[in-house]
Amino acid sequence: MIQLEGVEKVYRTDKLETVALNNINLKVENGEFISVMGPSGCGKSTLLNVMGLLDVPTGGKVSLNGAEVLSYADRQLARMRNEQIGFIFQSFHLVSDLQVKDNVEIPLLYRRGLSGKERHRLALEALERVGLSSRVHHFPSQLSGGQQQRVAIARAIVGKPRLLLADEPTGNLDSQMGGEIMKILEGLSQEGTTVVMVTHDPGLAGRTGRIVRLFDGRQVN
Repeated sequence: MIQLEGVEKVYRTDKLETVALNNINLKVENGEFISVMGPSGCGKSTLLNVMGLLDVPTGGKVSLNGAEVLSYADRQLARMRNEQIGFIFQSFHLVSDLQVKDNVEIPLLYRRGLSGKERHRLALEALERVGLSSRVHHFPSQLSGGQQQRVAIARAIVGKPRLLLADEPTGNLDSQMGGEIMKILEGLSQEGTTVVMVTHDPGLAGRTGRIVRLFDGRQVN
């Protein structure tokens, strides 16, 4: 699904050089569910941003479905992100003055040829998948934290991405709500979606098929 070869990411200022990723070699197969663990500041989020084509590495190769993507134009990368990759963050990033269904439809606004009726149908389908069919016309402020994260997941999967990247998706939730979010991710993986999840929770990481550990920007397993 996605492969990183010798990937490096260095942030430079006039006086400081920070190595966020150092010679990362990682291959994630179609339908695999992996977790990424490591101490704060070790490069986990940077790794996810590189895999999601949000950040360009300083060196190395990134391949998606067998195609090297670093030479692609910005418009091509944006289209790949929109059509093939879904993102879930620790902070829900919902638009407060939009109803739930409108929040979920946002990624579809950039899809060519989709009618409003089709966007609405796909949004309702995604919300049903996460158990929020009864909250379609609610606003984010009317939802609990766990419900807001489920809306964020619905938004991430509404376009049926092949790769789902989750950065601490349970970090702001209690253990019960975190477990519910995990069940949704496991179900998506079982249906063939490739899932990469950053987490600090060893219990949740243990439920994934493989754990990738980072330390000071290096992969240590």
